[in-house]
Amino acid sequence: MDKQINITVCLGSSCYARGNEEHLNFIEDYVKKYNLDANVDISGSRCEGKCAQGPNITIDGKLYSNITQEKLKEILDNIRG
Repeated sequence: MDKQINITVCLGSSCYARGNEEHLNFIEDYVKKYNLDANVDISGSRCEGKCAQGPNITIDGKLYSNITQEKLKEILDNIRG
C-alpha cells in the first residue's frame, strides 16, 4: 500500500460508549498486524454531530456510521487491497 490513509475515530461520549474505544484498539492492532504504520494516520475527534447513527468513524473523508468490528474489518480490508 503506497497511499496515506487518514482515520478519525469519534471519541464523543455516545460513540465511545457504543464501542469506539474497542474500535480504536482494533484499528491500532490491524495497523500493526499488516505493518501499515507508515501509511495510516489515526486521530480522534470529540464529536462528529451524528450521535444517533454512532459509533462513527471517518476514513479518508468518508463518514461510516453504525460501525461494528465486522464492518470495520471489511472496510479496512477493502482499503488495504
